[in-house]
Amino acid sequence: MSMPLPLRRLGGLLPGRLDWAPARRSPGRDLLAGLIVAVVALPLALAFGVSSGLGAQAGLVTAIVAGTLAAVFGGSNLQVSGPTGAMTVVLVPIVGRYGADGVLMVGLMAGFVLVLLAALRAGRFAGLLPMPVIEGFTAGIAVVIALQQVPAALGVTGVHADKVWRAAAVAAARYGEHPTVAAPVMAVAVAALMLAGARIRPGVPFSLAGIVLATLVAQVAPLHVARIGALPAGLPAPSLGFLDPGMAAALLPSALAVAALAALESLLCATVADAMSVGEKHDPDRELFGQGIANLAAPLLGGVPATAAIARTAVNVRAGARSRLAALTHAAVLAAIVFTAGGLVGRIPLAALAGVLLATTVRMVEVGSLRAITRATRGDGVVLILTFLVTVVFDLVTAVAVGVALAIVLALRAVARTARLDQVPLEAGDHTDEERRLLAEHIIAYRFDGPLFFAAAHRFLLELSEATDVRVVILRMSRISTLDATGAGVLRDAITRLEQHGVTVLISGIKPGHDQILAALGVADHLRRDGLIFPDTPAAIAHARTLLRREVPGAAAGNVRSA
Repeated sequence: MSMPLPLRRLGGLLPGRLDWAPARRSPGRDLLAGLIVAVVALPLALAFGVSSGLGAQAGLVTAIVAGTLAAVFGGSNLQVSGPTGAMTVVLVPIVGRYGADGVLMVGLMAGFVLVLLAALRAGRFAGLLPMPVIEGFTAGIAVVIALQQVPAALGVTGVHADKVWRAAAVAAARYGEHPTVAAPVMAVAVAALMLAGARIRPGVPFSLAGIVLATLVAQVAPLHVARIGALPAGLPAPSLGFLDPGMAAALLPSALAVAALAALESLLCATVADAMSVGEKHDPDRELFGQGIANLAAPLLGGVPATAAIARTAVNVRAGARSRLAALTHAAVLAAIVFTAGGLVGRIPLAALAGVLLATTVRMVEVGSLRAITRATRGDGVVLILTFLVTVVFDLVTAVAVGVALAIVLALRAVARTARLDQVPLEAGDHTDEERRLLAEHIIAYRFDGPLFFAAAHRFLLELSEATDVRVVILRMSRISTLDATGAGVLRDAITRLEQHGVTVLISGIKPGHDQILAALGVADHLRRDGLIFPDTPAAIAHARTLLRREVPGAAAGNVRSA
């Protein structure tokens, strides 16, 4: 008994010996790159864990587990995976409604979806998402992450709301009642250090430096700032306590959104890594498989949904990484911190982590790219702005759905405008003045150019219906690029209207694929029976002249209208 095709495909996505050939060439460079990435990733993992609502340990667990499994099973030699800001934006509403169990359930289901997408070879479709939608929700994510940091940056705790902008407003109101200086100054100082340092020395991990300095200041000076709290030593034991069929059904849409985001962000990140390196080319389906395995395992150990991280991957490439060993080293260093320095990590002020993420949001937004897209076309600008606003006001899932829907509508509108219905000359040749006068009276030919589909078909119907002062209409269909059921139906209506006005309709040049559609819908069946469908236009013209000779005896060339 043969193995099902999806299972055979999954077997082809498993890691092999060749994956580690680059690691044997320069292991020292990979180990150093992994250490550098770990230094950069530590504050981000802590900050994203706290921002997700599950705590700093969840961020570290995700960085360790997902970083390891995505490196082993993924399709890129250079990617670094873990918790990200985009994923945090999706998780916050889930935490507010379902708590930690909801986040873990979503991560597990998203992992299954990603593995399924890998088995279906869906990686090649990731590039279909419109650029204005990507840039719009990226800018929106940056704003949402910044709003998420407002309570911690102001030193306000215990703020809960269904929307981040409401939580930010509540935190600001509470801060206005009892203002303090320590937390805001610390957050701004860490963010300023990161932004200024990135301009002066881009390779230095100023995020970690800012957190260390803020922690030392908080230890020495009597500052009243909230801290992470002590982390448990080691990784938590696997748990299945959050598995609830009822919750799974309710969270399925969120899981699909998380899977889509993980797939999109990981494949975009892999493309960036390829562009930054020499000779690298990722396997998109295997990358989906690796991210699926990572998201299946991370929830079981208390982590959150993960994806590839562009910032950490870029640091990895710039640090000289050549293989998956660098990402594994990064995960091993973070694991060592969890096992040996959990108490020290627990002393980090939350305001310092808020500063890290505030600086991160500033660096997420490519102002030049946003400006270029808004100037490209009015439609692209509308899609970008609408996606951005919906991301901030509602949520990322709704924003992507709205942005893609609007982009599709605008694209169809643009394609429909390229379609034309032209009145064309029937043929070149010499005619007497009398013949030309007769040719101009009774036959007309129309040529379709471009797609004849639902977005453009009804305009063609109106144009064709105006041709009522002639005896024969020839519809030239050889240049139709696309034909759908709506276009075929409109063509049938046009033929019917013309025949009701006593006009004979001839069709020429139908493509085989289009002929199947017309036959399946019963369009022009009577024309087939009467021999009024021709392989080319000259044959249709000859038949039209024959028809007119019968109607007007003595007409030498037939009464044909030429345009």
